[in-house]
Amino acid sequence: MNEIRGKIIKFGDNIDTDLIITAHRLTLGSDYEKLVKYTFENFDPQFLEKVENGQTIIVAGRNFGSGSSREQAPYVLKYSGIKAVLAESFARIFFRNAINIGLPVFLAPSVSDFGMDLDELVITPATGEVKNLATGEKIDMEPLPEFIVELLDSGGIVNYLKRKRTSA
Repeated sequence: MNEIRGKIIKFGDNIDTDLIITAHRLTLGSDYEKLVKYTFENFDPQFLEKVENGQTIIVAGRNFGSGSSREQAPYVLKYSGIKAVLAESFARIFFRNAINIGLPVFLAPSVSDFGMDLDELVITPATGEVKNLATGEKIDMEPLPEFIVELLDSGGIVNYLKRKRTSA
C-alpha cells in the first residue's frame, strides 16, 4: 500500500453513521452517485466543498462510525473522495465495512490532538507513520494485518476475491 496524502477534515468523538448519511436518504438505494451529495448534510454542510478543495483525510476521535451498521456510510465517504480515515477508535462494523469496500481506515491512539483542518498529512501504511507536513510532527498508527492490506490494495473484498479466483 502506497503513501496516502491529503488535507485534514477534523471531527470529534462519536461520529455515527446517521451523521454520515441520514436514514431517510437511504430510500435512494445503492446509487452512491446520488447518495454522496447528502454526506454529512446535517452535520457538516460544507463537507463536499472541503473534499473538492483537497481535504481528503478524516481525522477523528473515538468511536467513529458508531450507530447503525449501514454499509452506505463508508461508501459515501469513499465515493465523495475521502482517501482515508484516521481515528482513535472505530465502531467494529463500520471498520469492517470500510475495509470490505477498500476505504483505508487506521487506528491512531493520539490522532484527535494531531493537526488542524487544512493541514496536509502523509500516511505511510508500511511504516505505520503519520506525518503532518504543516508542523513536521509525526505520530504512529497501528499497522494493518497483511490480509487487510491485500484487501485494500485490491479495492475491497469483492475485487480481492475476483483476483484470487482468476489466479487459482
